[in-house]
Amino acid sequence: MIGCLASAWGCLLLTAASAMAQAPPPEAAVPPGRVFCEQGVSYRIADPSSVPETYRRFLGPWSDASWGADTCAALIVDDVKPDGSASIIYVYGPMGPSTRAPGGVLHGTGIIRDDELRFQNSDGTQFLFRPEIADLVGQMTTPNGQTYQAALKNSF
Repeated sequence: MIGCLASAWGCLLLTAASAMAQAPPPEAAVPPGRVFCEQGVSYRIADPSSVPETYRRFLGPWSDASWGADTCAALIVDDVKPDGSASIIYVYGPMGPSTRAPGGVLHGTGIIRDDELRFQNSDGTQFLFRPEIADLVGQMTTPNGQTYQAALKNSF
């Protein structure tokens, strides 16, 4: 009798273990993503309470900008440290699917000083962004000195 009970108990445990092994794993948190300038971008914005108050207005995704007739731009400021160093994602590309313009997603670091976020990409193009009422007003200066202006909208 004890052998039968032990055998039944063992089968019950194996069945329970088998059912647990087949349960689907919990879904991992997927960072938010969005298409900016025809480029798919995933990002995670820092908790605003972890960013110094003077820099919080830069935090978040900024988009709907144009440096020219064919070129789109977006900027994601995903974190800012107490020293003003900002973790950024700069996105550029065509204005739409029918526009032929190069595109890309650049991950880097900028610096915020005197209420301006500045960074430079690998070809020497310099960027400056300054908060206005509800936008970030940007200036792009190419290595040969051409300057462009754009206003980026908050895309939260």
